[in-house]
Amino acid sequence: MKRLAWIALILCVSSTLWAQEGKGRVVEEIIARVNNEIITLSDYEKAEAQLADESRQDCPGCSPEKLQEMLQTGRANLLRDLIDESLLAQKGKDLGLNVEAEVVKRLDELRQQYGWKDMDDMETQLRAQGISLEDYKNTLRNRMLTQAVIRREVNSRIQVTREEEEKYYQDHLKDFNKPENVVLAEFFLSTENKPESDIPAIEAKAKGYLERIRNGESFEEMAKHFSEGSTAKDGGFLGSFERGQLSKQIEDVVFKMKRGDVSDVIRTKTGFLILTVLQHYDPGIQPLDKVRNEVDSRILFTQSQPELRKYLATLREESYLVIRPGYTDTAAVPGNPIVEVDPAAAPGKSEKDKKSKKHKKEKEAAG
Repeated sequence: MKRLAWIALILCVSSTLWAQEGKGRVVEEIIARVNNEIITLSDYEKAEAQLADESRQDCPGCSPEKLQEMLQTGRANLLRDLIDESLLAQKGKDLGLNVEAEVVKRLDELRQQYGWKDMDDMETQLRAQGISLEDYKNTLRNRMLTQAVIRREVNSRIQVTREEEEKYYQDHLKDFNKPENVVLAEFFLSTENKPESDIPAIEAKAKGYLERIRNGESFEEMAKHFSEGSTAKDGGFLGSFERGQLSKQIEDVVFKMKRGDVSDVIRTKTGFLILTVLQHYDPGIQPLDKVRNEVDSRILFTQSQPELRKYLATLREESYLVIRPGYTDTAAVPGNPIVEVDPAAAPGKSEKDKKSKKHKKEKEAAG
């Protein structure tokens, strides 16, 4: 039960809004309309529960007072964030962005993580927890659409300069004081449930792949096509490890290697392993060249936030947006009505189009 709790928390999907009991009694309160989509009280409460869970995870040692402060800040912008997600997902659909491949990949990762046989088994397991697979897919799809829109419409327009990298690095040197660690990728051939007579052939096969890698073939591509490890889909990428986080057998090998080195074939309890070091960080303050990607990501995040808010303000201006009294969109654009939602008055696409055309004419007149 507990292992699927996080899925339930992030599943912010709309429930049935009307029940055919009596004369269409309302069983779900609508708190906002965003063009043709709605945000319900159920959506809001699920997001609120997720916020509380994330606050505890992000600050495990925090005092109750500190956690309460974090929650209050998050709750103040909760409806704003739900509206942001809806606007961005709708924009992604308008732009014709397709994230289906990413959705399928994430679902398969989840299936492998929990050891479910196939998607039918996954659907059965989720249903037992009261979670609809289709609803979860829709949630993933919307989140990936929002990320794709942000990358295309906001982040792609931000260019980080060398001067900005150097300044950020110098201003935050203490953040790059790291213990020794290595970033690894693996190539793995399994020997589990194989007869002992097959082991020499599997080892010979592993050595053949190692020779091809050392002769110049891409480790990442070889892992994607021939590795039997769970990391194959990611080109064998394993992650970053400090001393003490790996078995002594592996640690004794990789911490002697430099960036780009490839290990010999290593026999383990479950198979044959080849490792490559993608990066080797010595202890202490890391040179800029080694942490440049991290520096760029931090700068991009900082610079993108105000640009994202501007972009979302534009989407609000072009959209039909109404909020139920008692709830607040902290990013509301002046002029957008804050009115009681009439459940019978579902806005159509034409209303959004009219507002968009009006906004376009106003911009043209101003220019």
